[in-house]
Parts: sequence; structure tokens; C-alpha cells
Amino acid sequence: MDEILLHACCGPCSTFSTAQLLTAGIRPVLFFANPNIHPYREYEARREAFLALARLRGLPAFLEPDYEPEEFFRRVSFHEEDRCRHCYELRLTRAATKAHELGLTTLSTTLLLSPYQNRELLLAVGEKVAAAHGLKFLAADWRAGFRAAQDEAARLGLYRQKYCGCLYSERERSRKTRPPGKGGG
Repeated sequence: MDEILLHACCGPCSTFSTAQLLTAGIRPVLFFANPNIHPYREYEARREAFLALARLRGLPAFLEPDYEPEEFFRRVSFHEEDRCRHCYELRLTRAATKAHELGLTTLSTTLLLSPYQNRELLLAVGEKVAAAHGLKFLAADWRAGFRAAQDEAARLGLYRQKYCGCLYSERERSRKTRPPGKGGG
């Protein structure tokens, strides 16, 4: 069975994407790298849901060794209007490094499930990062499964977040002012 390094943003988004990959004969190796998530309690809740799903599916799962939101804030400071690009680059670069370390040749991300993400930007960053690390980027379109993923996560009792993870998207959610193509579930 082929393998792929699947950057996982959370447990709920991993439900549908892992099922799709397994159905296609591809075994996902999960990697949780999300220094954008704020506050720490939110990070912990998402990390635990990610680990619970990996256990339920019997999939290998790796975590970044430390929670380092400072790197995210350094990258987006004074670039808040383009924060998603910097966030995608940060997380996918860490995932590509892990893929290379594990000897995998293909990379993808569960972010491709969310209709709230800027898909075109995510694909462009994914392709660029993968190429820079000598990897292929699987540009799957899992958006049609977003609602099913949410339903399965509820059925499994996984924590389901209400914003993409960063402080800025949480503020926009609470104000209900999310700009088009900026973050989300």
C-alpha cells in the first residue's frame, strides 16, 4: 500500500480525508503541526481529537515535539492581511520536513477538506513547499465531505472547533466578520 504524509489540522478534518485515502489504497501517516492554534487550551483539545482519531483508525501519528505559537506570530506580524499564506507555508514546511525524514514521497493536508480555507492559495503553497522538498503534493478536493466529516466527528465524540485556529480567525468569528478566503473550520 502506498503511503502519504498527511498534515492534520484536527481530528474532524482527518475523518473524511483518511477514509478517502484508505479507500484509494493509500495509507496516511498523520502529522500534527499547528503552531497557529491559539490559545493553548484550543491546541490541546485539537491535538487530543487528532490522537483519538489516529487510534480509532489504527494510523501512525506524529506530533511536533513542542507547541511554538511564537513562530506563527513572528511570521504573520505586520502581514496579517496575508496571514493564511504564511500559516500554510509554516505548517506545510514542517510537514514536508517530516515526510522527508520518514522517507515518504507525497504530501497532503486535511486543510483541503474545509470550504473555509483559501483553496487556490493552499494549493499554490502546497505545490511550492512539496517541490522545494523533492515531494509530490496531492491536491485532493475533499470539500464535498466537509459536512460528513463534521457528522462523523460528532458521532465519534471528537472535539469540533469553531474557527480555523489562529487568534485572528477567532476574533473574526466572534465578531462575525470573516473576510472571504480567510481561515475557518
